[in-house]
Amino acid sequence: MIFSADDLPDAVMFCCTMNSIRSPMAEGLLKKMHGTKIYVDSVGARSGELDPMMVEVMAEIGVDMSKHTAKTFDQLEDTFFDAIIALSPEAQHHAVELTRTMACEVVFWNTFDPSIIEGSREQRLDAYRQVRDQIHQRLLKTFPVS
Repeated sequence: MIFSADDLPDAVMFCCTMNSIRSPMAEGLLKKMHGTKIYVDSVGARSGELDPMMVEVMAEIGVDMSKHTAKTFDQLEDTFFDAIIALSPEAQHHAVELTRTMACEVVFWNTFDPSIIEGSREQRLDAYRQVRDQIHQRLLKTFPVS
């Protein structure tokens, strides 16, 4: 699934395991890239808490995620999406279940969970930065900016 700059989807949802790191990163990055041209939302397969390291590495590139509230599939207010991008296997399973009654494509971008990295604070932040930058590169290819 790759869109052109002239033919972007109207609504995209990102999902990961707890909506605290990967899917909020993707949501924030896509909103920064395209503003309000695309409705963007994110959810988790399970409920989670806002991850402070995610907030920190996103702030480094000018994306404020401090007000993000993690939510689950059950808390979705709108279920009309042109594409759902799952960033973890558990989220992909939930997305496929959700789309059984919808005409919506589910795409799986297997994305590393940086919260499992141990080590110094700087080593852990570097893992978050790597995930952020990998997601950003995929978004640039999939949703090009004109």
